[in-house]
Amino acid sequence: MMVVPSIITMLLRIPGLLFAISVHESAHGLVAYMQGDDLPKRQGRITLNPLPHIDLFGAIALILFKFGWAKPVVTDPTKYKNPKVGMGLTALAGPVANIFSAIIFAVVLKYIDKYNLIANKYLIIMIQEAYLINLYLAIFNLLPIPPLDGSKVLFIFAPNKYVEFYYKYEIVGQIILIACIFFAPFLLSFFLEPIAFVVSNFINFIVNLLP
Repeated sequence: MMVVPSIITMLLRIPGLLFAISVHESAHGLVAYMQGDDLPKRQGRITLNPLPHIDLFGAIALILFKFGWAKPVVTDPTKYKNPKVGMGLTALAGPVANIFSAIIFAVVLKYIDKYNLIANKYLIIMIQEAYLINLYLAIFNLLPIPPLDGSKVLFIFAPNKYVEFYYKYEIVGQIILIACIFFAPFLLSFFLEPIAFVVSNFINFIVNLLP
């Protein structure tokens, strides 16, 4: 069930949001750069400064629903040795960076709880929200729906006809996603909450193996 967060929770969600989108988009740009595409670097997108990455409506959606987006990193696939594989790897980098970030926040929360390191409940909530934002941003972006990262990850395995189909109907997928986020977020929640539950349990399992 979709729960609208309180004003305090939404405010405490903002630092984690800014970090999550910065890590996500920087990872896209960095992997593109590592494959010979310097366009993201020239556009200033390989940075943890959130300002170049913020999309207003995407940020609002993330604060309200934990589903949203940042300003896409523009890349030049013609610079890749293998454009299809290169685009897939570049797309995958963002969600992977968010999953690693979520693991780090989970480790921090584990030791905060174990050693009672922080007494301020609002700071703890802020870290918890940073964990959740990174988790949900990764899962949401891995949906195989254009223009989300998951649809581009399929470039690695899909035939050329899929790439042509992708570019033909990318705008349709974008409209559907925006409509779902703002007018029917419960639909996304219905599909993504179980996935988030499983992934979160797996992360917690790994973290609990630590001493």
